Amino acid sequence: MGKSNFAVFVDLENVGAKESMLRYIIEKVKIRGDILLGTVYGYTDRYSDLKLCLLSNTFSVVPSLRYGKCQKNNLDIQLVIDAMKVAYVNPLIDSFCIVSGDSDYQPLVAQLKSMGKHVLGISRSEAASEIFISACNEFIFLESVAVKRPEVKKSRSKDERAADGDINELVTQVITILEDQDEEQMYASELKDTLNRLRPDFSERSYGCATFGKLMGTISDKSPRLRVWTDQSSLMVGLSTSDTQQNAKLDKSNWLPAFTQALERFKNDGFDRVNPSILKATIQAEYPDFDEKQIGFKRFSDVMKALEKEKLLVVEMDEAHTMLLKIN
Repeated sequence: MGKSNFAVFVDLENVGAKESMLRYIIEKVKIRGDILLGTVYGYTDRYSDLKLCLLSNTFSVVPSLRYGKCQKNNLDIQLVIDAMKVAYVNPLIDSFCIVSGDSDYQPLVAQLKSMGKHVLGISRSEAASEIFISACNEFIFLESVAVKRPEVKKSRSKDERAADGDINELVTQVITILEDQDEEQMYASELKDTLNRLRPDFSERSYGCATFGKLMGTISDKSPRLRVWTDQSSLMVGLSTSDTQQNAKLDKSNWLPAFTQALERFKNDGFDRVNPSILKATIQAEYPDFDEKQIGFKRFSDVMKALEKEKLLVVEMDEAHTMLLKIN
């Protein structure tokens, strides 16, 4: 998995100005490479909770003066100017991450791509323009970024520290990126470099292991999704292709609680609306064999109507006639 050098430009209104969301975004970018430059736009004192996250990741801020009707356009123009300046004067940066879904950024994306830059877009599904999504080399919906982390136990044995803590989830996220890049494996040394970017204080000894290889072995023993093996004296890490993992099944008796929990997670993460495809992908991530016919519906739209009858959501259409689910 190649490492890129990123410049990150964040529209705070699009992120929802939540610290957890900003950290998720930074983590997703760091999995792909180093962040050499980061800027957030629209900062005000009401976003003071973000200070630690911004400072620890060396982000600069462009404040919102909130003067006149064109303030939002002013910030958009400033983001474009800053991005183009970086593209021309900083040859070290080969990738750009734009956290916004505004179609106005399509010309910027086109220009960056013409200069050989890789463009990653990130946005809430309700604010993401199809034009902007299609223009980017890669696009991530914020709803899929905001994955709940497992609670870390206070008192754990060596195996429990390695298998049940944050590191297990983090390693799985990094390896899962391989699927998006049509790769099936990576060197353990590359994985450790990525973990060090994500967690500068990372050390295998913190998880009771003398070497990184032993830590990976402990995690793979406890996680059916990961596998570790040696290839020509090199330690490799990848996702398991075994079909032996037993996954829970959804049926007519238990599908509603599963959907209810998924909607509650979105709501708790600050998403009032979500695209139906994001909801379906979330369910399929937990239940890979899910199909609406298993729970008694012909189409996924019928599932949406059933959830609407349960008063869990309201089906809406935006100006572009795209269906959105407003979560109650």
